[in-house]
Amino acid sequence: MMDSKEILKLILPEYLVEHFNITKVEELNSRLDIYFEEKNDYGNQLTDTQLVSKGFYPMTTIEDFPLRGKSVKLHVQRRRWTDKQTGEIIARDWNVIAEGTRMTKEFSEFLKKISRY
Repeated sequence: MMDSKEILKLILPEYLVEHFNITKVEELNSRLDIYFEEKNDYGNQLTDTQLVSKGFYPMTTIEDFPLRGKSVKLHVQRRRWTDKQTGEIIARDWNVIAEGTRMTKEFSEFLKKISRY
């Protein structure tokens, strides 16, 4: 039997489910807005580095596949960290948005495929 996290991975991009918390969901007429905040867990993955969370980058809004006849906007807030030893600002490199668009790569590829028909 699937748990709720596995079900979310079928609906939302997997990297968002794994590395972000959903902070808010709003249903506005024909649109669904889902807000994500990156988890403060990057330092756990880098054993040689001591990272301190230093807030967030500005929120990015991305279009994703429609759900139940509603357009979907994903509002993503990426975290940034400072390396305590070097003072360097560090962030995960999320390759979320298809180049030249404001859509997830998966949604962009889907639209390209159906436009050929």
